[in-house]
Amino acid sequence: MASFSLRWLALFACGVWPASAQETPLAITGAVIISIAGETISRGVLVVQHGKILAVGSADTVKIPVGAAVLDASGKVLMPGLVDSHSHIGAGTGGDGSGPIQPDVRVLDSLDVRDASIRKARAGGITTANVMPGSGHLISGQTLYIKLREARVIDDLLIKLPDGTTAGGLKMANGTNSIKSAPFPGTRAKSAALVREQYLKAQEYRDKIKRAAGDVEKLPARDLALEELVEVLEGKRIVQHHSHRADDLLTVLRIAKEFGYKVVLHHLSEGWKVAPEIAAAGVACSVIMLDAPGGKLEAREFDWSTPAALEKAGALVGFHTDDPVTDSRLFLRSAAFGVRAGMTRSGALAALTLANAKILGLAQRLGSLEVGKDADFILLSGDPLSTYTHVEQTWIEGRKVFDRARPEDHLYAVGGPGAGNPQRAHLCCFTSAGDLIAAANGANQ
Repeated sequence: MASFSLRWLALFACGVWPASAQETPLAITGAVIISIAGETISRGVLVVQHGKILAVGSADTVKIPVGAAVLDASGKVLMPGLVDSHSHIGAGTGGDGSGPIQPDVRVLDSLDVRDASIRKARAGGITTANVMPGSGHLISGQTLYIKLREARVIDDLLIKLPDGTTAGGLKMANGTNSIKSAPFPGTRAKSAALVREQYLKAQEYRDKIKRAAGDVEKLPARDLALEELVEVLEGKRIVQHHSHRADDLLTVLRIAKEFGYKVVLHHLSEGWKVAPEIAAAGVACSVIMLDAPGGKLEAREFDWSTPAALEKAGALVGFHTDDPVTDSRLFLRSAAFGVRAGMTRSGALAALTLANAKILGLAQRLGSLEVGKDADFILLSGDPLSTYTHVEQTWIEGRKVFDRARPEDHLYAVGGPGAGNPQRAHLCCFTSAGDLIAAANGANQ
């Protein structure tokens, strides 16, 4: 077993791993480990290699591989990377004003991997996010599940499923967001009718393909929008559904049951009113925790007790940021709000991690510190529910992508001139307006 040499220390300080570094196991020792999957370990050891977790446990039970690099994290808290089940980081866009139903639109085609919001999310300990198009449509397009790795192009962020396809869901919405003048619906009832009509078309499209049995002469003309809805009907794509009012939530459940697709409810301002019905339907929930409710009439009865009510009823509960509605850098406080309003500590911490991994259908890879899972983890300065705690480091697949000790990362964690301009990376380390002006003057000379 080897401790860090100066060369290793320099590489970690810069956040750089040489290509061969993944060949060398890394052991993080001394931290309190919150694995989510089991009991909290007071003096834990986490061993990672090739982007995966090799071992996790107490210092008495885990044998550190010979030749491993060792990072002493004594006094810190180590837990899985946070999973945000509903975010708008990366400045992605979805459907336009041409119609209320656009499942063929892909947020993949609009995401900016250099957008500052991605770096800010890393500063909040987020390692995986469900990036959504907006909620101004009944169906606004395909969402994208991404790892917040260092990236040059969008492919660097993608999560690939075992069949080689890209992981993502389908964004739907109801309530007031999608009610507009024609061609959009003007009432809640018309909104539901339009959705039903589209899924009926998808069923017919699917059945025509099956009857054609590969005969190109009998196959229907290819329809990208219906193809995506068929994926939903066949369970290949999970519907991620924006909804606030209790009656709207029940409408979502009703239509999903009618067509037999898997849905996750998002926001749930009035989820506390119908928690038993949601739990009985076996539907997961992604809840936003607001410190200043308001903004729309249908969210006026938002209540912090919703996660606790859903947990008590037996529903799977996750949290989300809806960034920029709430700041990704403050995601940990969602769990603190949940506990304050009656949620269990274990349930609240799972709602940031494993529950959200399940919501995205990625629990086999993410959400807990277990052998074989991706080495996504964060180091905290203290208890995750404390307002005084900072995310000190964020690691994705065994690579450090955020370190609060680095000036450029610290800037994205706390804000300041230069933190919001993704195209001016060379200005990342200036922390005052005076520094920024001086740099600009120097560049112009």
